[in-house]
Amino acid sequence: MNRVMLMVAAIVFGIGVSAATAADVTGVLVDKTCYMKEKVIEKDAACAQACVKDGGAVALVTEKGEVYDVMVMGSLAGDKNAKLVPHMTHTVTLTGDVVESKDKTKMIHATALKMISK
Repeated sequence: MNRVMLMVAAIVFGIGVSAATAADVTGVLVDKTCYMKEKVIEKDAACAQACVKDGGAVALVTEKGEVYDVMVMGSLAGDKNAKLVPHMTHTVTLTGDVVESKDKTKMIHATALKMISK
C-alpha cells in the first residue's frame, strides 16, 4: 500500500523516483535544516528535538554521509513526529521503503524504529 501511495505522489508532484525497496537503514536522526546548513551532526539533542516538535523535517545521516529524508508512516506517524523526537541525535535503524529521486535525493518511508545507541 505504501508503495502505491508513493508512486501516486510521484506522479502527482512530477517527481521521478526509482521503485521502492524495503530496507533497514542505520544512521543518526537529525533536524534536516540544521544539518544541511552546518553539515555537522548536532550535539544538542534538545535543540534538534525542539525543531522537530515544531514541524521541522527529520533526516537520517548514515556512517557514509548519505542523507535520507525521513517520511514517517504507520505506527510512527502522527502528532508532529512525536515518536521520533526522543531519538533525535541518536543512532537508530529505520525500517521502511527506500526510494531515490532523479536528483539523487534519498527518502525512507519509515514504519519502524530500533534504537542502536545514544
